[in-house]
Parts: sequence; structure tokens; C-alpha cells
Amino acid sequence: MTRSLAHGLNGSADLPIPLPYALVGAAWALTFSFAILLVAWKRPRLDPDNPGLLLPSVVRAVIDARAVRVVIATVSIAAAVVVGSVAVFGSASSQRNPVPGVFYIYIWVGVMLASLVVGPVWRAVSPMRALHRFGCFALRRDPGYGFREYPLSWGCRPAVLGLFAFVWLELASPDPGSVAAVRWWLLGYVVLTLAGLVLFGTAWAEHADPFEVYSSLLARLSSFGRRASGELVLRAPLHNLAGTPVLPGSVALAATLLGSTAFDSLSALPGWRNLVDSLGGGSVFGATVVRSVGLLTVILIVGTVFTVAARATGGLTRAERAELPGLLAHSITPIIAGYIVAHYLTFLVEKGQATLSLFADPFQRGADIGGLAHYQVHYILSDHPTVLATTKVLAVLAGHVLGVTAAHDKCLRLLPSEHRATGQLALMLTMVGYTFTGLYLLFGG
Repeated sequence: MTRSLAHGLNGSADLPIPLPYALVGAAWALTFSFAILLVAWKRPRLDPDNPGLLLPSVVRAVIDARAVRVVIATVSIAAAVVVGSVAVFGSASSQRNPVPGVFYIYIWVGVMLASLVVGPVWRAVSPMRALHRFGCFALRRDPGYGFREYPLSWGCRPAVLGLFAFVWLELASPDPGSVAAVRWWLLGYVVLTLAGLVLFGTAWAEHADPFEVYSSLLARLSSFGRRASGELVLRAPLHNLAGTPVLPGSVALAATLLGSTAFDSLSALPGWRNLVDSLGGGSVFGATVVRSVGLLTVILIVGTVFTVAARATGGLTRAERAELPGLLAHSITPIIAGYIVAHYLTFLVEKGQATLSLFADPFQRGADIGGLAHYQVHYILSDHPTVLATTKVLAVLAGHVLGVTAAHDKCLRLLPSEHRATGQLALMLTMVGYTFTGLYLLFGG
């Protein structure tokens, strides 16, 4: 896997829509939607306890059946064993070994996009959770309990560190596609996750597993949800989003996900590459340091700007304003989702096929499992650039409009009536800025 495979996709090359039109359209879409919200959306409407539409009992019985969960857990462990074996005994070349593709494409993109549709996928398919459940079953222990209580003050901060470790490997490390680098990252993930599950129980997975926290965050935009009784229902995604828990580290989580995606696009610009070469002094170490500082800087800028904008309101005490960023952090989730679709959809659909074909002979023994060696990649999206460009722009705009809607509804609950319009102004300008910057970077400048 080359750096381009580890990094997302093309910029403006496959986007025939003129950039100025996209930017003007984005500004008008957001401004117009905000005006409508102020005029027509004058009371809170989003309710995480909305009863929703109860799914048929047969569907609920199948989804929640113990046998189904055992099958999924068994398959996930078997898949993890296969991937681990290929990582250790397969080719050292990223051009022949499918493990980097599984890591960057199937898990980082595929699982997360699936979570947008059907709910928290990683919670269901996580081999770490499955191993822990089987171990607890054998020892007759409740997997929900460990040897210690998970510290509530930690919130989702351990997951933020894990996510930063991932995006650093992907975007700043010397060789993100290296089989060895991916193998060591996964080994560290397995050891830390299993140790956390044993020590703290499933609370570790819910708060500290970077993949599960990311998947569960995006699952808040799925139409599937559960009532307090546990019954599976269909409800409007923004109702689910309104129920996103506010935890220590929520703003850092959102900033890491959004900022790293922005940096991914930034790192493809010729100007940035020239800067890395210049400041890095031509050495691998120097270039890695420059990219690392750049990645961290972009994440800090995204988080700082959002925090300042969320606090920029009157009518509240200083302590109340300090709580606003965390209470409004969920409104960034649709923006993150929009950029995932815009930035990584082609990556998943087309390079995912290339990764699949590498499983034809994972141990380089001349095999042709399933005839995959002769599989030809179908460039479904790249062959239709207008459709692809439209999809990307609409995904970004939809994400921002939904983000504005979620933020506005929450502000109606949090801000005094006389500050509900002016108190949101800084947040609105921030989201417009995110739109401009995101599309500019998406178009490759």
C-alpha cells in the first residue's frame, strides 16, 4: 500500500463542478437553512426518548437472538485469526498483503459507513469483545464487570488517544502502508483492548476502544435506535443524535475526527508537500515531525475554534458557558459523517475491491482462492465523475445542514430566549467556515 492508498482519495481531479459555485452554494445553503430554523423552528423538537416505530417482533427476535450473536462473534474471531495470520506470515509488501487494506479500508471506512446505516457495527463484530465474552462465559463471569470500575473522569479520552494514534499512523508516519507498521499497531490495539476489558469490563470498550467509540458516534445518525426498555425501533436520526452522551473528551473526539480528515486533504496539496520538504530538511525524521505537528495543529484549530464559538453567547454564567462545547459537540457528528462520504466513498468502493483480490493468495503460495486472482476492479464511481462530484458536495452540505439543525435545537434548550439568535451566530459562522475550508480542501485547493 502506498501513501495514496493510506490517505483517502483524489481532490479536484474527479470534481468537475467549479469550486466557486460549490462554495457559494454551500454558503447559501447554510445561511438559508439557519434562517428557516430561526423562523420556523422556535421550540425544541429533537427528543432522544422519542418512542419511534417499533420493528416487527420477528425482526427484533432475530437481531437480538443469542444464536445470531454467537455466530457473529465466532465469525469475527475467525476473521481476526485469518487477518492476524496474514499479517505475520504473509508478504512484507503492501502491494501483495491485504492487511493494510483491511485496516484502512474495511475497518476505518467500511465499518464506519455501515454504522451510519445500521447502527454500532463495531460493537457487534468486534473480535476483542467476542474473545472477552467467550472468556467470561468459560469463567462464569459477567462481562459487564471487571476488577475495577471504569473512572468516569476519563470519559472517552482513552479513545481519543487511540484515534489520534491511528490518524498519526495514517497521515504522519514515515510509511503508513507498511505491513510491519500496521501489524505493530494492531498488536498494541489487541493487547490494550483485551487488558482494558479484563480490568474494567465492557465499559472499556464503550469508552476507550477507538473503533467502537467512533462507530457508536456515527451510529447516532442511523435510523435504528432502542427504547429505554431495549426494544429496537426506527426513529428520525436527529432524535438519536440528540441522545449522544456528553463525556469528558467529547470535543477532543469530534475535533480529532474532523481535523484529521481536513488534514488528509491538506496533505495532498502541492504547497503542503513543498513545505514538508523544506522544513523537513529532506530527511524522513524531519518530514515526519513536520507532518505530526501539522496534524496536531489542525486538530487543535478545529477544537479551539468550535470551543470559542460555542461559548460566545450572553445570558449565561461563566461556568454554564464552559459546559456548552461539550453539550454541543454532537452537532459536529453530521459534519464528520458528510466528510467521510465525500472523502472516502471512492476509497471504499474501488480500492476495497483491490484489497479483496489480494486474498486470492495471501501467503504467496500460488493459490487462487475463489478465483480472486483474476478479479478486475470496477471503477464504478471514478467512471462517472459528475455523479461522484455531486455526491461529494451534497454529502458535505447535508452534513453541515444537519449539524446546524442539531446545534440550533440544542441551543433552544440551553440558551436564554433573548440570546437564542445572537448566541448561535458564532457557531453558525464557524460551520460556514468549516464548509468553505472543507470543500476547498476537497477540491484540492
